[in-house]
Order: sequence, then C-alpha cells, then structure tokens
Amino acid sequence: MDILKSLGHPEELINLFKFKIGGCRTIMPKLDYESMSESLRTCYQYLNQTSRSFAAVIQALDGELRHAVCIFYLVLRALDTVEDDMSIPLDRKVPMLNDFHTYLYQDEWCFTESQEKDRKVLEDFPTISLEFRNLAREYRDVISDICHRMGVGMAEFLEKKVGSMKEWDQYCHYVAGLVGIGLSQLFSASQLEDPEVGQDTALANSMGLFLQKTNIIRDYLEDTQQGRAFWPKEAWSQFAGRLEDLAHPDKLELALSCLNLLVTDALRHVPDVIAYLSRLQNQSVFNFCAIPQVMAIATLSSCYNNPMVFQGVVKIRKGQAVTLMMEATNMRAVHTIISQYSQEILQKVSVSDPSREKTLHTLALIREKSTLSQSSLQSRTHHLSPMYLSAAMLLAALSWQYLNTTAVQTQGTGDMQG
Repeated sequence: MDILKSLGHPEELINLFKFKIGGCRTIMPKLDYESMSESLRTCYQYLNQTSRSFAAVIQALDGELRHAVCIFYLVLRALDTVEDDMSIPLDRKVPMLNDFHTYLYQDEWCFTESQEKDRKVLEDFPTISLEFRNLAREYRDVISDICHRMGVGMAEFLEKKVGSMKEWDQYCHYVAGLVGIGLSQLFSASQLEDPEVGQDTALANSMGLFLQKTNIIRDYLEDTQQGRAFWPKEAWSQFAGRLEDLAHPDKLELALSCLNLLVTDALRHVPDVIAYLSRLQNQSVFNFCAIPQVMAIATLSSCYNNPMVFQGVVKIRKGQAVTLMMEATNMRAVHTIISQYSQEILQKVSVSDPSREKTLHTLALIREKSTLSQSSLQSRTHHLSPMYLSAAMLLAALSWQYLNTTAVQTQGTGDMQG
C-alpha cells in the first residue's frame, strides 16, 4: 500500500493527503470537456488511457498549447505503438514508420492489426488525425516534421542494435530528444515562451535524452525479458558476454558497475536541464517540463548501485512522486530537488566502482550549475515537533484510508501513477 511506503517520510504523507483532497488542482486544473468537440474529447480520453502521468501535466498547459501537445503526444504514441509491436514483420513495419507522417493528412488511415495495449490510438487514428488537421498551421508543421524524423530514426534502429555510446545518444535522440525539440518549438509557436526556447535544439535534446536514458536504465529487466535491448553494447560488453547475463546473481558486482556507468552518463545531461528550465517564463510550461525531470533524477537516485534493477521494478514512491509534483513549480525548488538527489547518489558512490571518478566529476558539474546555498537547502526541512508530526501522520493515514474507501465506493477517477 502506497501510504505504508511513505511512513518514514512525514512530508510525503502530508502531501498525499493534500493531493487526495484537491491539492492536485493547483497544478492540474479540471478541464471543461463540455465545450470540446466530440472528437477532441475522445482524444483526451485516449490521452488519459495511454499515459496517466503525462496526461496530468499536459492538461495543465495554458490555452491552445494544451490541445497541440495532446495531439502531439497521441501522434507519437501511435508511432511508438507501431515500433513496439513485435507482431508486425519488418518488411511492413519499416515503410509504416517512414511514411507515418503522411497518414496525418489521410482522413481514413488506421491500423487494426496491432497487438499492443495502446492499439486504440491506431485503430481510431482518424479521430486523432482529424484533430491534428484542426490545429493551427504552425503547430501542424512542427508535429508533422518531428513525426517524420522520428519515424525514420525508429526504422533505422529496428535493423541494428544500439552499439556504441554515441549510438545510444542517437537512438535516444530519435525517440525522445526529438520530442523535446518538438515540444520546445510548440512552446515558442504558442508565444507562451520566447523564440530561443524553440531555437536551442541542443538543450531541448538533452531534456529528452535525460528522460529516455532514465527509462531505459530502469526498465532493464522488463526489456531483456521481452527480447528488447536498449543498453549500449559498448557499456555492457565491458562486464558480460551477453546483456541478459547481468541479471545472473553471480554477476551482481559487474552488473552494478555497468548500471552505475549508465546512470553517470545520463546525469551528464542535468546541467543542460537546469539551463533549459531556467529560461522558461510561463508557469504551466515550467510545471510541464520540470515535473518529469525531477522525477527522473529521483528515479536515477533509486536505481544507482541498486541490485533491484536486475531483479524487479524500481519505482519511486507515490508519496515521493506527489511531493515532487507539488514542489517543482519554481526554479529555486528544482535546484533544491536536484541537489538533494545528487547528494544521495554521491553518498552511494563506491570507492571500487570503475566509474567513480567520472561520477564524482559529473556530480561536481551539477553542483556547480546549481547555485543553491546550504541555508536554502535546509529551508525545505519542516521543523515540526515530534508530537505534531505524529498527529499529522495519524491524520493523514486515517484520511487516506477513508478517501480510498470512498473512492472505491463511488468508482472515482483513480490515482496518478508514479
């Protein structure tokens, strides 16, 4: 149970309670679905079905940007579903990926043979493409361009493995860096952000690479069990003959060395993340960008030197995720969160780890980029008396139980996934 996982973290219990009773609305205002067309409402339904976490921050965006990003997400979700579907033979899948951007302008195109869990976005693609065509031209041009470039890149890596670290960067660019670039261009096209946000593709690319590398690192076991290999051979071949060998108990020390090498590589994008977020001016755009990034560094901290990466699923606590969502609403808080998790990783660096020096250097660069003072770091701590903390924890626990029971009885909308 989520509340039990947060018992040692009073701040998380309090934030879980706040989130349950409506605190989520400060960052996720309720949408007016009644004013939408039927096809647009259907698109938001698909958004909520395919990504509850991203759906939350997308729906909090301001104005017409919200609809543009919603459609952008669904188009790329459909493209990604084609890439992931192992039942589609390569001689059919490759042309589909290369040509996918053209389907946006074909009224009736759909694909009804997918075996993937998100196949609905392919089966009902005409609804998504209709809403795509309803967007302003500046949004359509960005989405179509990114979809084209991503499809070509995905097709390229269907026919080759991720070998070198450079190829790892290239693969992550195709599947996530381009998303960061496209989103940045949408932000600028909406005029909620300055043109430089959309023009600086290097920083936008780093935003995507940081998230994608975190997911690849975390999902080692699931991917290898399903026959997918996204860890770069240049990294894992230093420690094992086959990628799946890292899951063997007798390879644990070598597996952790490989894991730490990849976490360190992902962390090198954090200075760019800080620089990118520092430029943002619109509050909804800042929340949209900052929340996934702080969750990513929290996930990396959980993964670093953690044997569970090779034995199961490593996820941050729901209370932890809710706390990050509620706190990461300004640059000062983001600096604090990044500093906190960087320090956690630093404390776990082993003197015998082969990547130790590189890890320490990378963490030092992050510290240098983040100018937060020690006093500011301490200001996050809630100086509460033990009696107050005990009372707050008891109140949160009882309220959580009551709200969960009520939610079940009324068939509520469900919780945000961590």
